[in-house]
Amino acid sequence: MPPSRPTVTCSINTSSHTAFHTAHNNRMIYESHSHTPLCKHAQGTPTEYAAAAHRAGMPGITITCHNPMPDRFSVHVRMDPEQWDEYIRIVAQAAEEWRGKVDVRLGLEADYYPGHVDFVRKQIAENPLSYVIGSVHPQTPEYRRDFRTDDPLRDQITYFNMLADAAETGLFDCISHPDLIKNETPDDWQTERLLDTIARVLDRIAASNTAMELNTSGRYKKITEMNPFPQMLQMMHEREIPVVIGADAHVPDRVGEGYPEALALLQQAGYDEVLYFIDRQPQRVAISQALQYDWGK
Repeated sequence: MPPSRPTVTCSINTSSHTAFHTAHNNRMIYESHSHTPLCKHAQGTPTEYAAAAHRAGMPGITITCHNPMPDRFSVHVRMDPEQWDEYIRIVAQAAEEWRGKVDVRLGLEADYYPGHVDFVRKQIAENPLSYVIGSVHPQTPEYRRDFRTDDPLRDQITYFNMLADAAETGLFDCISHPDLIKNETPDDWQTERLLDTIARVLDRIAASNTAMELNTSGRYKKITEMNPFPQMLQMMHEREIPVVIGADAHVPDRVGEGYPEALALLQQAGYDEVLYFIDRQPQRVAISQALQYDWGK
C-alpha cells in the first residue's frame, strides 16, 4: 500500500476561508500551479496572482513556488532556504487581502531527486501546505550532469521511471508536467517507441494513488502542446489516474490560461471530472459543469 497523505489545515486559511471554499466548491476549479518572484524566474506577487484568478472567474488559487533544496541545488530557479518565511508571509498577505473573494492557499512545487527525498519529506511534514506538486525537472544542471547521456531514448526512459519513483514516495498529491523531457531533445521525441515504458510507469503511478497534472504551459515550449501529450492522457484515463489542471503561471496573466481547452482535451481522453486539492484532500468537479462557465479569458 502507498503511504497515506496527511490531512493538513493551512494556518493562513481561517474559518472564513473554509466557509468561502465550502460555498464555492461546486462552482469551478482552482488554479493549482503558480509561482512567485522568489523562484527567480517568475514575476508578480501572490496578491497579483489572486487578482488574476478573480478576473478569470476562479474561486481560488494555490500558490506553488519551487521549494528550497539543500546544497544550492538548482538555486538559480528556486527560492533560497532563508526565504521560506517570506514565502509564507506573502501568501498569507494575499489570502488576507482577498478574503471572501478568492481563496488563496499555500502550496509547493517540490522537486523529486534521488538523495534529497528525506529533505523534501521533512520540509513537507513541517509546513502547513494545502497542496504539494511533485516534479522532475530534466533541464536543471544537476539532472543533466547526473542523468543525461548521448542516447535520447535512454534519457527519456530514465525520466519517466523517475516520475513513478516520485509518486511511490507518497509525498506528493500530483505529479506535474509529466512528459517535460520531450523538450530536452525535441528532434528525438517519438512517442511510439516510449508507449510500453509509459504504460508500465502509469501502472505504478496508478497504484500509488497519486494524481497527475495536465499542464497548459506546454503550449509555450519547444513542442507546442500541453503536458502530457493526448495519447498519454488516454492511457492515464484507462488506469483511472485523476487529473489536476495547472497553468504553471509564472506571470499573473497566465492564471487560468488554457483551462477550457484542457477540459476539452480531458473529455476527449475519456475523463468526466477534474480535481483540485484543498488541505491535501482531492476536490472533484464535473468537467461538463466547469465548461459552462465564462473563464474570463
